[in-house]
Amino acid sequence: MNILILGSGGREHALAWAVKQNPKCDRLIVAPGNAGIAQLAETASLDILDGTAVVAFCEENAVDFVIVGPEAPLAAGVADATRAAGILTFGPSAAAARLEASKAFTKEICDACGAPTAGYARFTEAAAARAHVQAQGAPIVIKADGLAAGKGVIVAMTVAEALAAVDDMFGGEFGAAGAEVVIEEFMAGEEASFFILSDGVNALPIGTAQDHKRVGDGDTGPNTGGMGAYSPAPVLTPDLQQQTMEQIVLPTIREMARRGTPYQGVLYAGLMIEDGRARLVEYNCRFGDPETQVLMMRLGAQALDLLLACAEGRLAEARVNWADDHALTVVMAADGYPGAYIKGTAIRGLDRLPEDSRHMAFHAGTAERDGQIVANGGRVLNITARGDTLAEARNRAYAMIDHLDWPEGFCRSDIGWRAL
Repeated sequence: MNILILGSGGREHALAWAVKQNPKCDRLIVAPGNAGIAQLAETASLDILDGTAVVAFCEENAVDFVIVGPEAPLAAGVADATRAAGILTFGPSAAAARLEASKAFTKEICDACGAPTAGYARFTEAAAARAHVQAQGAPIVIKADGLAAGKGVIVAMTVAEALAAVDDMFGGEFGAAGAEVVIEEFMAGEEASFFILSDGVNALPIGTAQDHKRVGDGDTGPNTGGMGAYSPAPVLTPDLQQQTMEQIVLPTIREMARRGTPYQGVLYAGLMIEDGRARLVEYNCRFGDPETQVLMMRLGAQALDLLLACAEGRLAEARVNWADDHALTVVMAADGYPGAYIKGTAIRGLDRLPEDSRHMAFHAGTAERDGQIVANGGRVLNITARGDTLAEARNRAYAMIDHLDWPEGFCRSDIGWRAL
């Protein structure tokens, strides 16, 4: 079959890598892709937020299956457009994608179905939000309601930091995403990611991971889109996974169906674990980045079969075949990230890295110029490895990094520290 993946980051490179291994894949196109993706698939210049353009491209290229990678096209209704054109699609409708596109909507769903989450309040103007912060004190969590590229959440440890976050959001730092602000109680504990496929009725857990959001070693510095991840996450025990399915995921899926907006796609539940209990931090309506890199490393070719079963409504008969192994990815970012960073610096040594079922350098923000791979984003590479133990996977990933020559880049040195 002919398959189109929408997106250009490390998540999409990992998805493409897994899909390409499956014999069902005859032709693979990634739009717009990046320099690493171009080494294993066709890439295409396409406005992935324009549903009409995506449908036309699919028809011109006889695309059988569309996999939507990032959240923005989902919120823009691209999956609605392709489905309406009769094209098999993996990814929720715009109405269902509100679970990520609006923090306030997610809270409404949790209230309606009784899913445990943090206490919260919603605000559309700064004065009331500031008064709430001063009344509640710190630590406290300030969230832009809309999509903010993974950066619209401030965990404020002081009242001054919280007030500054409120002012920034209502002052336009996150654009339209900050027009409404959700302020939540601070939840202590250990955070983990739980990934579930849903076909609108059935749900299938497909893996756990743990991300590292802070930019610096020891979980210090500002939040980022993610500086590394590993899978599985030991904190998400089988009992906790079952509890999460029964108390959070399945009630959410039933509530979405009850509202006439059934959820079809991957549901990524960010959880806070404390005292043997899981509470929902947030939902994402697409695979996480960099969690996808470790999940795909462990799933391999079966990933395409699972996505097809989800899109075709066959999840009740699907099974996940996990190897008893571990995967870990380290994000290499451009100096200055998550603040201002420089593009265009050359990355040397990529040709010295192994590429096999246990070692992969997934490209996130790269481009090719004059025959060289150059940095073209904040998070640039995802150096990923599998091992029989997490320590083995970590050692392999960092050994790969030692072969790279990119003085303008950096990474955390402690990915996997919680589990290790």
